Amino acid sequence: MFRWQISLAGAVLTALLLAALFPPFQVTILAPVALTPLLYAMALEPDGKQRFLWGWFCGFLYWLIVCFWIKDVLAAYGGLTGPLSWLAVLLFAVAKGLHMAAFGWLSGFVLNRRWAIPAVAALWTGIERTHGPLGFAWLTLGNAGIEMAAPLRVAPFLGVYGLSFIFAMLAAALAMVALRHDRRQLAWLAPLVLLFVLPVAGPRQGPTAEAAAVQTNIGADANWTAEEKDRVVKRLALRTLQESLDVAKPKPSLVLWPEAPAPFYYYDDEAFRRQVTETARLVGAPLLFTGVAYTAQKEPLNSAILLGSEGQLLGRYDKVNLVPFGEYIPAGFHWIQKISSEAGNYAPGAGPKVFIAGDHTLGAFICYESAFPSYIREFANNGAEVLINLTNDGYFGGNFARQQHLMLVRMRAVENQRWVLRPANDGITTSIDPAGRLWDRLPEFQLTTGRLRFGWIREKTLYTRFGDWFAWLCLAAGLAGVVVTQIPSYRPAQ
Repeated sequence: MFRWQISLAGAVLTALLLAALFPPFQVTILAPVALTPLLYAMALEPDGKQRFLWGWFCGFLYWLIVCFWIKDVLAAYGGLTGPLSWLAVLLFAVAKGLHMAAFGWLSGFVLNRRWAIPAVAALWTGIERTHGPLGFAWLTLGNAGIEMAAPLRVAPFLGVYGLSFIFAMLAAALAMVALRHDRRQLAWLAPLVLLFVLPVAGPRQGPTAEAAAVQTNIGADANWTAEEKDRVVKRLALRTLQESLDVAKPKPSLVLWPEAPAPFYYYDDEAFRRQVTETARLVGAPLLFTGVAYTAQKEPLNSAILLGSEGQLLGRYDKVNLVPFGEYIPAGFHWIQKISSEAGNYAPGAGPKVFIAGDHTLGAFICYESAFPSYIREFANNGAEVLINLTNDGYFGGNFARQQHLMLVRMRAVENQRWVLRPANDGITTSIDPAGRLWDRLPEFQLTTGRLRFGWIREKTLYTRFGDWFAWLCLAAGLAGVVVTQIPSYRPAQ
């Protein structure tokens, strides 16, 4: 077989295996072998330019499959139909494939070294960490381990990137076997037995509190007249009171409304402000909801607002990590009509903020921010005893993107050993325990209310305290390994 055929097969197989790890397929057992075909091909390809090209093709194909839903979202809400929506998602995959291109190119330098297994894992993990700072963070290899008890133990210590490192090590080891390298290299896997020494991730006790959640089920294409907005707000307030004041249930510790595609202006709309203030006062519990606020320069902010049990304003958090195409247009894509109906691009907030509600603290992050593990851990590190993901997955429609989003949030719960409450506009509304397991879950695609059980936790994990030091160390170590391979070695003349 020609070398290019091996490279093509390796790139395609790895792209398909990686895509199969996540919804809608979710064959997560393939995680330890997903990278093996590409690694095998890169070990046999001496030309760095070819490795870069085949790595890019692998990444392009992977992102095209796993984020194919972007096409449908842009077609439905971004004003792009037919060829334009295809063009947008193709350009997105072209750009995202560059990360895998770098991995394919660099891995070829170390694959024939005795220390190839840890070097490859370090390169993969470090390059994964660059996705967020370079434009778009979504699913990482480690997210496939959310149902795997043994590798999940490392998440409270090293975060999701610790799981990525483990899976990349196993894939590299299998590639070494296929390449008939010295079997003694497999000794690098020996430290993995220490996984069984680490404590099992999960809560030390069951839930001790309840939140009343309203699943608003507001359509993204609603026609917001003054009368329609007034009707929606009154309906939500009534549903909130019915759920929160139900004598058959205990009084809720929190009341949650999700992020919703509705023009809620707490600061500028006196009628809306009066309605939510009275709702919080009648319930007698803190009410958390989202709305539009503004910077001093009149730029819109996507904000989470917390009212106290007497209706008083307790604080506001402004979303920092904005959704590409939805809340801002990435460079090079300004020809795309953005999804949001708010005039002008949203401005990012100043940073994470912890709310104080009575004797407890909570951290509220909005929608896509769940894809940033290092950012979410700052809420817990700053004192949040419970994390709340206010989200609107209605833009995804009924496709698999909402399950992908949920997988991200579940890993954030494990990393920080926190309960996560997830009120969603049309689902998936649920509570997640520190083991990443779903507890209470409301039916999707309907206006409904329900209780989400949770607990308050103050202890901090090592990952919460120190963040992504391991991932950045991997990037430095992986690049250092590549540099070492380029140092000429002295060989005495024969």
